[in-house]
Amino acid sequence: MARKRKAGDGTVRQRKDGRWEGRVVIGYDDKGYPKTKSVFGKSKKECIEKLQKLKEECGGLKLEKIRPEMPFADWLEYWYENHAKPRIRPTTQETYESRIRLHIVPELGGIPLNKLTQNDLQQFYGRLKKNGRKRLAEQYGEGLSDRMVRACHATCRSALEKAVQDGLIRVNPAIGCKLPPKKAREMQVLTREELQRFLIQAQAEGYYELFLLDLATGLRRGELLALQWDDLNFKTGVLSINKQVYDVRGQLQFSTPKTKNSIRKLVLPPAVVEALREYKKTVDSRWMFPSPVKEDMPLSPGAVRSRLQLILEHAECKRVRFHDLRHTFATLALENGMDVKTLSAMLGHVSAATTLDIYTHITDDMRRTAAANIDRGIGKVTPQDDTSAPGQDATPATPEKPRMTDFKPYMGRKRKPGTGCISEINDHLFEGRYSPKWPDGKKHARNVYAHTREECEEKLKRLIVEMKAEIVEAQRLKELGKRDGKPSEGKKGKRAR
Repeated sequence: MARKRKAGDGTVRQRKDGRWEGRVVIGYDDKGYPKTKSVFGKSKKECIEKLQKLKEECGGLKLEKIRPEMPFADWLEYWYENHAKPRIRPTTQETYESRIRLHIVPELGGIPLNKLTQNDLQQFYGRLKKNGRKRLAEQYGEGLSDRMVRACHATCRSALEKAVQDGLIRVNPAIGCKLPPKKAREMQVLTREELQRFLIQAQAEGYYELFLLDLATGLRRGELLALQWDDLNFKTGVLSINKQVYDVRGQLQFSTPKTKNSIRKLVLPPAVVEALREYKKTVDSRWMFPSPVKEDMPLSPGAVRSRLQLILEHAECKRVRFHDLRHTFATLALENGMDVKTLSAMLGHVSAATTLDIYTHITDDMRRTAAANIDRGIGKVTPQDDTSAPGQDATPATPEKPRMTDFKPYMGRKRKPGTGCISEINDHLFEGRYSPKWPDGKKHARNVYAHTREECEEKLKRLIVEMKAEIVEAQRLKELGKRDGKPSEGKKGKRAR
């Protein structure tokens, strides 16, 4: 085991670019939060030497604030900045920070570290479950989900475990707390008939190749959107997965996949390769799926998630998450005879055990089908003679072939000019927008929001009437200014020209 550094010695880690980084707390701000400084070196030895020099320059680094009786909020901030944050990705950092800021610090932050008890934590989890939601309580209820309660507990437990290791407290009070049961997210997959309608609608909306590739490979969303044309060898059909994209506060960032097994090569079906070959002729970008609004950037994960929901709605399919397309691919692969080891490698799982754990229900069906086939072979029983127990259907030996659909894609309703537009943000929120041209020659947009499309239409109509009246007034003031020989201000606050 690696030797643990003492409290106050700082942290040393190797970055992805190969350099070593040393970080240490050099003081505290007015709110008691720790301030840190970092040093860098080509080797671990060089980094430790620079870190020691930094500590000497800071006067020996006497951390008087790190003590057993310090507020739990201070210790939590120190632990996060020095021990948790350097090891996690930016997207994970965002969830940690909001969890600490919104839930843990307001409830437990004022309790001294060495006075925090298991009862304090247990009552805290109960409050979270009852009325811990800070936003969107009308849509989801006042209490937080079981998953979020468990996440808050995991953060507290990790921070307190470090306090035990550093000798600040004797035992970890988070150990032994009763938590909501861990529930796996319900897995939903599209049926074969739904897949047909979905791909027909995706083609009508210009997203056919993106979703076809995902359904043929089971790629994660970040892996799919980070693909470049150089990653695909059209001669061999081999697709290289070596990076992913994710959104951090509206900015796209790129990194290598999370695990070593996620860096992999897949052989695409010939039909998919041919579809991508034709699609490439229409794309003038190094990205396989470029953004229509940002130059030399791929589509953002949020935009693709919203487009998926629209296509599902237009194709009359059930609502599923983007990750459920990955489950759909895996389910179809298993049902059509792919072995678990091969599927695990394609999905980029750490081991086949992970795949088996996720798709237990599918493999159980496969085992029952295999048993039925063996029974027919040994007992010389034909499928027509095979009977099931009363009230049960016979297990089919082969997957049911999909029926061809006569589905016609939804082409959208064209709104009349001057009536604005309405879009569905999610399953409980609609956005209406009107962006007319003002007397200054520029378009100025305003938005309204509602829980239903009908309510949004009414709000949008009122907004259009108000904005048209403001435009008339702004035009009048502009003409008046021209006659007086000086510019005037419209209600928009823009100088009329």
